[in-house]
Amino acid sequence: MYNEYVREQKIIDKTEIEKNTELVISIIKTKEDLEMARKNYEFAENELIDYFLYQIKANQSKLDYLMKKAKDNDIMMSMIDEIDMKSKIAE
Repeated sequence: MYNEYVREQKIIDKTEIEKNTELVISIIKTKEDLEMARKNYEFAENELIDYFLYQIKANQSKLDYLMKKAKDNDIMMSMIDEIDMKSKIAE
């Protein structure tokens, strides 16, 4: 029987700038997901109402966690809002 082995590679830690950038991107994406869930909830019918409520609660909890993380890393909310606005303009 032929066994395939995966070559081991050293895991490279990310820099603080890369970590903070990913955090900001996650916050922006979570905000968008939350807004989409809220819009979908407005037009939901029957069983989908519970589904979108769950999505709203889940995204809100995730956003709260990410915002706390950003605050702990001294990332200013104005930076996140500015990046969010630039990404919307680019679309």
